[in-house]
Amino acid sequence: MVLAYNRVPLLVCVGILAAVTLILTEQRLEWPTPSWFRWTYGILTVTLLGFAIKPLRRLLISNRLLGLYRKLLPTVSSTEQEALDAGTVWWEGELFSGRPRWRRLLKTPRPALSEREQAFVDGPVEELCAMLNDWEICDHYRKLPAPIWDFLKEHRFFSMIIPEAYGGLGFSAQGNSAVVTKLASRNLTTAVTVMVPNSLGPGELLLHYGTDEQKEYYLPRLARGEEIPCFALTGVSAGSDAASMPD
Repeated sequence: MVLAYNRVPLLVCVGILAAVTLILTEQRLEWPTPSWFRWTYGILTVTLLGFAIKPLRRLLISNRLLGLYRKLLPTVSSTEQEALDAGTVWWEGELFSGRPRWRRLLKTPRPALSEREQAFVDGPVEELCAMLNDWEICDHYRKLPAPIWDFLKEHRFFSMIIPEAYGGLGFSAQGNSAVVTKLASRNLTTAVTVMVPNSLGPGELLLHYGTDEQKEYYLPRLARGEEIPCFALTGVSAGSDAASMPD
């Protein structure tokens, strides 16, 4: 455990353990070591060396196991591969590797809300939270009451990712997260209702791939809440598990 904690190379660990085991064995036994023990010890040492030498381990063990896993796992579609290649693991990769560079994390600027975003959180979001009654929404009405819907549309909660030029709020990802997080502390139904149009809705797609005509028509309507995006996901064998969708 001490060797593993200090990240001593596996090959060195095998050599140290082999030497220590042999020395202890010879010192504790008052008679010559039986031949079967030497054969067993030799086979064990060779096996451990197979794990310690990386090229040999990959050739004899890793490649065979990888081939087996590839047969068991579903293939990755082109869409899934694009999503996987879209970002990086950043500092989290270093954290899980066991050797994080803390200075790199500390040098990263702390995200902060803009004045507009903070004013929105302290104003309309705070007012909306005061209107929300989790029991009434989830157990009595079992839906969002009309006054809540009207408030969401009036203050353009559905337009956080839409630029101001199209009538949206034009918030950053940090601002979007702050609004949804605060709403979730009061009522998850309302938080998800706000979150979906600002994540899975067509606003982002229209901004990147829509024609000018489509942007001019749809984005202001989405910002005003005249058009409410919805998202449905289901599959015969996967239910609503997006990662398990075969198509």
